Amino acid sequence: MKLSQQVKPISYLKANAAEVLNQLQKSREPLVITQNGEAKAVIQDIHSYETLQEDIALLKLLALGKRQLADHSTVTAESVLADIDQLLMDDNSEDEDEAQNSAGE
Repeated sequence: MKLSQQVKPISYLKANAAEVLNQLQKSREPLVITQNGEAKAVIQDIHSYETLQEDIALLKLLALGKRQLADHSTVTAESVLADIDQLLMDDNSEDEDEAQNSAGE
């Protein structure tokens, strides 16, 4: 995709808004809008925008993970699983205590 092939002046957008929106939806390619010969905005269809936002969110997560690895601020899978096991055991013992208290009443 070359943005240089998808350039229209703002006057074109004003005169052909519905057609531009239909074309954006069909092509899924952004359109550069110029004003006085200078690029001023980029418009795109909503599906492409949402996909781009999801991609950015994933990249942020990857960057965060990479930073955590570099800072050595990670935990092992074994540690996480042990914590889960402990939480489950604590939860089960609370349930047993409640059952005994109910039976004793």
